[in-house]
Amino acid sequence: MSHIVDEQEAPAATRDAVEDPDDADQRRLGERLQRLRTERRWSLTELAEESGVSRAMINRVERGVSSPTATILGRLSGAFGLTVSQLLDEALEHEVPRTSDPDEARGVQRAASADSWTDPETGYRRRPLSSADFPADVTEVRLPSGREVAYPASAYAFLRHCIWVVDGTLELQVGDTTTRLGAGDRIELGEPADVVYRNPGDEPCRYVVVVVRQR
Repeated sequence: MSHIVDEQEAPAATRDAVEDPDDADQRRLGERLQRLRTERRWSLTELAEESGVSRAMINRVERGVSSPTATILGRLSGAFGLTVSQLLDEALEHEVPRTSDPDEARGVQRAASADSWTDPETGYRRRPLSSADFPADVTEVRLPSGREVAYPASAYAFLRHCIWVVDGTLELQVGDTTTRLGAGDRIELGEPADVVYRNPGDEPCRYVVVVVRQR
């Protein structure tokens, strides 16, 4: 059985007011998790055992009253055999009517209209750079100074990762090996292992993660 983790939940959404966009994203993420679990005919206990996330935390996330951290998302996505981006994409996809926007027709996405997700605990922010049907997951990440985010080995199963640092300094701990990367440096990850992303610098670190499934 996996080591079960629990983390302090974010404040519950205010239900008697107009729903905030962040609360709506949180609710949709909970609905997506519940749908994925139901499709696999898993109980809360079974998902807790598969992911290493406590049953109580999964229940709070599914009900939309708790915002999961990046670590919890990594554990849950690994249990479902998905990347974190795949887990978030549908949940963060706003229901907006189709338009004849020429940008959309050319495959252009403006920064102002891009969705993003922020870890409520660390301020780690990820923004998808590729569309859901693109053959690779390309994600921009901003990690605040002095913060770190850990992902379990299960989040890397059957996947190839390439990480390219754009700004700042990134300290990457893969298993027992730690590598420090500066702007312009990149690293490809090998066999699945526990990974910790750490920013030891005084400024935010911005990096791009490219993920593809192994053939």
